[in-house]
Amino acid sequence: MRANAAGREGSAYPAAHFLNRELGILAFNRRVLAQAKDAAAPLLERLRFLCIVSSNLDEFFEIRVAGLREQAKLHPAISTPDGLSPQDALARIGREAHALIEEQYALLNGEILPALAGQGIVFLRRSAWDEAQLAWIRDYFLREAMPVLTPIGLDPSHPFPRLLNKSLNFAIELEGKDAFGRSIDKAIVQAPRVLPRVIRLPQELCESEYGFVFLSSVLHEFVGELFVGMKVLGCHQFRVTRNSDLFVDEEEVKNLRETIQGELPQRHFSDAVRLEVSDTCPPALTEFLLAQVGLAASDLYAVSGPVNLVRLMQIPDLVRRGDLKFAPFVAGTPETVGKAPSIFAAIREGDILLHHPYQSFAPVIELLDQAAVDPRVVAIKMTVYRTGTDSVLMQSLLRAAQNGKEVTVVVELMARFDEEANIGWATRLERVGAHVVHGVVGYKTHSKMLMIVRREEGRSGSVLSRYVHLGTGNYHPTTARQYADFGLLTCNEEIGSDVNEVFKQLTGLGLAQSLKHLWQAPFTLHENMLAAIRVEAEAARAGRRARIIAKMNSLLEPGIIEALYDASRAGVRIDLMVRGVCALRPGIKGMSEGIRVRSIVGRFLEHHRVYYFHADGEEKVLLSSADWMERNFFRRIEIAFPMLDKKLKRRVIHEGLRIHLADNQAWEMNADGAYRRRASRGRRRCAQEELIALLKP
Repeated sequence: MRANAAGREGSAYPAAHFLNRELGILAFNRRVLAQAKDAAAPLLERLRFLCIVSSNLDEFFEIRVAGLREQAKLHPAISTPDGLSPQDALARIGREAHALIEEQYALLNGEILPALAGQGIVFLRRSAWDEAQLAWIRDYFLREAMPVLTPIGLDPSHPFPRLLNKSLNFAIELEGKDAFGRSIDKAIVQAPRVLPRVIRLPQELCESEYGFVFLSSVLHEFVGELFVGMKVLGCHQFRVTRNSDLFVDEEEVKNLRETIQGELPQRHFSDAVRLEVSDTCPPALTEFLLAQVGLAASDLYAVSGPVNLVRLMQIPDLVRRGDLKFAPFVAGTPETVGKAPSIFAAIREGDILLHHPYQSFAPVIELLDQAAVDPRVVAIKMTVYRTGTDSVLMQSLLRAAQNGKEVTVVVELMARFDEEANIGWATRLERVGAHVVHGVVGYKTHSKMLMIVRREEGRSGSVLSRYVHLGTGNYHPTTARQYADFGLLTCNEEIGSDVNEVFKQLTGLGLAQSLKHLWQAPFTLHENMLAAIRVEAEAARAGRRARIIAKMNSLLEPGIIEALYDASRAGVRIDLMVRGVCALRPGIKGMSEGIRVRSIVGRFLEHHRVYYFHADGEEKVLLSSADWMERNFFRRIEIAFPMLDKKLKRRVIHEGLRIHLADNQAWEMNADGAYRRRASRGRRRCAQEELIALLKP
């Protein structure tokens, strides 16, 4: 975990100017939990939001808490930008996380599960199983579970096992002697990941339409089958979360792919950072588990229910109750795409803006699909950050290479939690003759770029034309249905030339060349953003109109924050829409009273980055894959691209900014980092609902 500029000794930035990053992440998860608490939301979606909190917290502990623990061990004197030492930050995080998780389980047990039961979706406790249900569950255990379970008795020849990260485990208390006459009082049973954590009972065995049992209940009931002749005194589920951040010294490695492949298996067995247990687990057994995984009592989370709520995420998909889910909608497609004989012809007619998920991702898939078989296409270049294990886009790239196209793919191997999938795609692409590179050592390639070179007939004969897609989100068709992002399709020659120059940097050598339109990290993005903010400040000081509106996932970079404070003091009106964590303090007299920060959490994940500067009436609008974070500015290869087409620029301003500013369901941030719902005046306005209606086909 690296300290940023504001966390280093001698920083010019006062700690009081910043809020804590980790506490900001927990505050975001409180906003997600609020969606689960919202009685007006569809019931199964409330359950889904509850599970999202657990998924987010898993990654929070695996990466952020793990990083702080490492920092506390190796660099205890280095503080975070807000002035907290790693030890103080960990203590505050612990208190907040415990309170958040306690609320989460109280909501699950007190509201969500009873409400589901009222709708005929029942999670049957062991005490409620009747004879027929018990017989079916026993048969299921003997047939499906028992053959893959491996009980491990704890004795001198069988020490405490290495438990997989986030695996479901059971600590068993025993009495008696085994087949060899040994008296063993403890055993561990790890539930293989092939076993479903939630099992649906046949409907004829249930009074309700949907009856489910937890795998933990099944194992608890029949765990004695694994210890024949011994008495089971207790069975308690638990889970260990481990540090999942890969450590790769990129300056030392000779082959990055091989090094990462070697490190990936270790991720599952690295240092523990959290222990979750059932709240029925006896104190002595809890202390034993803490000692075995090397954690303190403050790292213990005793929960009233399943230790892994993420596995309940499958329930909305298993239950066919449309009335308990968000209403489905059909994503629109720009008219020019449907009317043109090919996607290339559509792009030649003019730039195309796609607003996902309200508009379909299909044109991007179609572009690559057509390029793979078009005899006029000679080359395809693409960056891949996250794309999934089963990607139609990657299949098109494979087909293009097999068809003799010059295919170059920049695959980011260090995309967290997607490393294995990306290594797989890199290997498959190489096998069919594609050029696979992994960007630049020390810099993640996070920009989203696709360039297709096509031979076409021009006025003076045959010419090579560039068709480009640039986006704020990943080339991932599944998340394109869940994440709010913009994508631009263009054959603008200057944009194409800029994109080509970035690809040259990624695949070759040489100095970075000046770009006509793109702002690029780590070279010009930060300084251009600072310059644009300062232009607004200068305009305000001169009495001219000045305005900044920015939408992003995270705002943490100290230099940008200080520039925004300066612009606010100059009189610039600034609206920031930060979905996740924001280290800037808004509304402080004499520093940030002209700044408002809001967050929208809803059906879709707000993911686009949109940057608007009034620029003396020019209205500069840029879309980007980069948040305002140190890593995006200085340790990643990112681009921000302008809206050159005036009509599309107006669309981005309206759809990406104005509608969201009018959302009266959003959260507003106070100077202390706390959030409150906006006070709704007049009719209810929800940006996501309005965009569904606005962009419907």
